[in-house]
Amino acid sequence: MEIPSRRESIRAWRAEGGRVAAVFPIHHPRALWRAFGFLPVEVWGPPGTEPSLGDAHLQAYTCSIVRCGLAFLLQGGLDGVDLLVVPHACDSLQGLGSLLTDLCPPRPPVLTPYLPRTRGPAARAFLTAELRALGERLAGIAGSRPTDEDLMAAIRAEEEADDRVRALFAQRRDLALDNRALYRLLRAREYLPAERFVALCDEALAQRGSHEGPGVILSGLVPEPADLLGVLDAHGAVGVADDLACCGRRLAPPGTAADPWERLAERLLSGHPDPTLGHPVAERLAWMRAQEEPRAVIFWTIKSCEPELYDLPLLQRGLREAGVPSVALEIDLASPAKEQATTRLEALLERLST
Repeated sequence: MEIPSRRESIRAWRAEGGRVAAVFPIHHPRALWRAFGFLPVEVWGPPGTEPSLGDAHLQAYTCSIVRCGLAFLLQGGLDGVDLLVVPHACDSLQGLGSLLTDLCPPRPPVLTPYLPRTRGPAARAFLTAELRALGERLAGIAGSRPTDEDLMAAIRAEEEADDRVRALFAQRRDLALDNRALYRLLRAREYLPAERFVALCDEALAQRGSHEGPGVILSGLVPEPADLLGVLDAHGAVGVADDLACCGRRLAPPGTAADPWERLAERLLSGHPDPTLGHPVAERLAWMRAQEEPRAVIFWTIKSCEPELYDLPLLQRGLREAGVPSVALEIDLASPAKEQATTRLEALLERLST
């Protein structure tokens, strides 16, 4: 299976006359950018970026996703994008949004969408209005606006992509992909058009394999460095469920609303429990405990990520009470050394094999 790189995806999109939006984590309306002709390309660091240019503008306790992301931008890594999107997922990202809009605005326009920290009719009404306001901003930037039919078509394309991710996990033990290959595919959704991603998933689903090792839940933010997924493969462990911010927490069931703006809001508010959306830790723990077969949970945490670290002690305690072991791997994307994390991960996996 050939998975295009970010650069290849951007190049192909631009060759067709499309624009590119650089999008910071976590929750954002993919379908909205696509309906306006923007390819959303997500910025999770990138790992290994020298952060000093970003550090000059940020507090020392800012998470490394933001530190590396700002440094990458200031180094020219996002030159040529047509739009920057910084969702208000946490205090660090809110600070980055304020920095880019107020203190050192870059050349492309910057949007800072806000998602409510609750669910229910009031939250959905607020988010629908917020999305419509984003649409007005986008119309001014793009110089045109999609019809409701165009927007609904983009939403349905993203719903189909979510459906394929669910199918990959439903058939996880019968896929030919090991953990590292699976997450290379899953994370390609961060920059591929939904239609191309669906085609790659269909290719993966058609290839049969067999994985009989202990099942684990992957949780936390983002599975970096990717070499740690190879540690799972070396020990025969299988990622059978996903609670990662870059993947599983953004899966939502198909929407039901006939109005596309309401449907966008409905989907953004109906995914997995997530601390960046204000969901109680008990809901997230209940989701983990409801999974059928995982024998352990692996938390990929980013240093100084407050929403994740607030949940972590309660999650680990609840898992212990349920007899499910876990391990937390704290990574700094600016210098993603993996020796200590590898040792901790191997200790857990050896425990599962006994």
